Amino acid sequence: MGVTVLVGTQWGDEGKGKVTDLISGDFDVVCRYQGGANAGHTVIVGDQKFGLHQVPSGVMYPGVVPVIGNGCIVDPEILVGEMDTLEADGISCELLKISGNAHLVMPYHKDLDGANERRLGKNLIGTTRRGVGPCYADKATRIGLRVQDLLDEKVFREKLETALAEKNPILELVYGLPTYTVDEITERYRPFAKRLAPYIVESSRFLNDAIDAGQSILFEGAQATMLDIDHGTYPFVTSSNCTAGGAVTGSGVGPVAIDRVLGIAKAYLTRVGSGPFLTELPQGDEIGEKLCEVGHEYGVTTGRKRRCGWYDAVVVNYAARVNGLTDLAITKLDVLGCLDEIKICVAYEADGVRYTTVPEHQSVFYKAKPVYLTVPGWKCDISGCRTFFDLPREAKDYIDLIEQLAGVRVSIVAVGPEREQTIDRHWR
Repeated sequence: MGVTVLVGTQWGDEGKGKVTDLISGDFDVVCRYQGGANAGHTVIVGDQKFGLHQVPSGVMYPGVVPVIGNGCIVDPEILVGEMDTLEADGISCELLKISGNAHLVMPYHKDLDGANERRLGKNLIGTTRRGVGPCYADKATRIGLRVQDLLDEKVFREKLETALAEKNPILELVYGLPTYTVDEITERYRPFAKRLAPYIVESSRFLNDAIDAGQSILFEGAQATMLDIDHGTYPFVTSSNCTAGGAVTGSGVGPVAIDRVLGIAKAYLTRVGSGPFLTELPQGDEIGEKLCEVGHEYGVTTGRKRRCGWYDAVVVNYAARVNGLTDLAITKLDVLGCLDEIKICVAYEADGVRYTTVPEHQSVFYKAKPVYLTVPGWKCDISGCRTFFDLPREAKDYIDLIEQLAGVRVSIVAVGPEREQTIDRHWR
């Protein structure tokens, strides 16, 4: 399978967990390259349902090496808890590799994340309050602690002392929150250091050695294109590069190694948190409520109800461009079987100008209006379909339209949450 990058093309929650789990068994290594415990991937295997936040989805396949890349941030408490849960269910984490260059989420990062959201009031970003933004901010200002620092308590304490000299005054004087001591955090993190030490590696070297040995790698993105800090709907974005380019910086593998870029898109659109969403159905709208109910649209990490709307082909066309997509996977097509008619946004209009890709300037994007094409629904259960030709004509036409508007072939179609509820058109 070579080297493949898997990315979300919308605002997250596209079903990346299902698709990653579906294809992970085709690879030797699955590496997550950005994000932290703010992103959740739901994986359903038989009658078991797993919500993965830190461990890459490849852990579900024996023999596949899951890697947490240098572009990720690691909350050791959540990671260790997730490893314990998986192992209790008979899923081994023995092959897990963690980049020593990945940054650590600290207790004060979570405090600052929550305090900043409260300060923003009605203009809040809608973060998961897992400390992601403050952790990445410390990385950028060069006062962050990294996973490798767990291996040397002296270094850990020295770096922590520097960080607390900045963080404690902010916690106390700006937000009125309790402060921390070096001893307190060191004592708290010492068990994590002992538990994680055997898994810490030089991930860039490990990954490049794997490629040189002819092994295949799947790079697994966390959030999605429209949440990318550079290419998303800033400031309502995450704090890392979740587009395909992030796989290069977040892993230490050069771009010439990448063979395919698989974009994941939901057959309709959802978003958790604040920010623009042009095709959103109004709160209380009957169709929006139906999509939420049938699609079980609640965040894996937060449990928050997702905002629901129509498929936005403009967003996916934009994602195809900035990621260099070679393939698309469409998920949750079965959910639309409850509708008589389906709308698809084919363009935006703003100030008399028609856009078929996302405008770069946010002032244009925020006031743009969607242009819809209405197509007939298929009003039947398609969850048992296993080939493209099994689908009703209306469902096939819908997929063909998505493909045409994106300019990218649809290689995978998911018609349910289980592994086997998937149609392979062009992937393998």
